[in-house]
Amino acid sequence: MSVTSPDRRTLMRLALGSAALAVGWNRAAIASEPTGPVEQLHAGLIAIMKAGKTASFRQRYDMIAPVVSRIFDLDTILRQTIGRRWALLPADQQAALADAFRRYTIASYVANFDSYSDERFEVAPVARIVGSDRLVETRIATASGKVHAMDYLMRQEGGGWKVVDVLAEGSISRVAAQRSEMRSVLADSGGTGLVVSLRQKTTELSGGILQ
Repeated sequence: MSVTSPDRRTLMRLALGSAALAVGWNRAAIASEPTGPVEQLHAGLIAIMKAGKTASFRQRYDMIAPVVSRIFDLDTILRQTIGRRWALLPADQQAALADAFRRYTIASYVANFDSYSDERFEVAPVARIVGSDRLVETRIATASGKVHAMDYLMRQEGGGWKVVDVLAEGSISRVAAQRSEMRSVLADSGGTGLVVSLRQKTTELSGGILQ
């Protein structure tokens, strides 16, 4: 991964975002169906990482976009992030925010998973029960031997399991991390301002390729 600060990039990847581990996962669990979408996401990430600089940002965006849209319940994540103010927004602003948030989320993955250096994604064979949700525990193992935890909170929607939050190092919630900033922008500039902010971030992540 071509970055000036590997640890910072790793944490960014974890906050965003297989070999099953045989030891260390002996907790209350259920059958492994919720792990399937996570493994699909990891396969998609490996694909764009290996594509790296041989493919344009737009090409890698188009590669991973269907995977992210299918695996994540982005509408639920956005509503959780914004909170009660979501219901007060006009329908057209809700639609614009949903589109801007989807594009920003995808662009974040493309920007942060931009090269491959023999990283491995390791997925626990079974998912922990967390109320009506399930927690899929994973590890990112780097070529240097460092291992980082990244867990996916899964919720059953329409007969399938989708990601509704990502926990870095077991406790750093992506939803919680985004909540303060997005709610602050919403309070200061309203729904339209938040749409503009998300679009600007997407443009910056893509180097101006995505508007």
